[in-house]
Amino acid sequence: MYIKIRAVDVVRVPPKRLGDDLQVVVKEMLQEKLEGRLDKRIGMFIAILEVVGIKEGRLMIGDPGVYYETVFDALVFRPKMQEIVEGEVVEIVEFGAFVQIGPLDGLLHISQITDEYISYDEKGAKLVTKDTNRTLGEGDKLRARIVAISLNEMDPGDSKIGLTMRQPGLGKLEWIEEEREKEKEKEEEKEKEKAQ
Repeated sequence: MYIKIRAVDVVRVPPKRLGDDLQVVVKEMLQEKLEGRLDKRIGMFIAILEVVGIKEGRLMIGDPGVYYETVFDALVFRPKMQEIVEGEVVEIVEFGAFVQIGPLDGLLHISQITDEYISYDEKGAKLVTKDTNRTLGEGDKLRARIVAISLNEMDPGDSKIGLTMRQPGLGKLEWIEEEREKEKEKEEEKEKEKAQ
């Protein structure tokens, strides 16, 4: 989930930038320091939106830079348990699919795709269901629920987000649309039967 937060941080302005516009410099320093960084409590910083306030600068002995306590607004991505997300399959492997959800990838394990038996088609880089012959491949868009979160601050790429599609209303977007059409047809048949 993308959310806007207001945060506080201390920003060091190097001596060569002290003559520049303080608002601009502080925002640039925050962008350098935080954008793309992952914090377990806050989430992943996507963008520094605006510097709201800068307190008076402080000097440290032996450091020519000036430190400013800064209040700023930021856009962060914070995955939540049980949140429903839409994403795109970026890789198919024997044990499931990696799905891009925002700036992080989630794993959709083969056991969490559908109730049907699924086989891995290595040549076509697809997962194929046995009964309905549905396929899941790279580039497919889907809707899933987050069922596990393990964020790694040191290496955001090593974070683990577990996904499931084994619930009503979830799945590859094409499958969801097919199910809607089937339901619509059933309803129309019921209405015809009642009318007779």
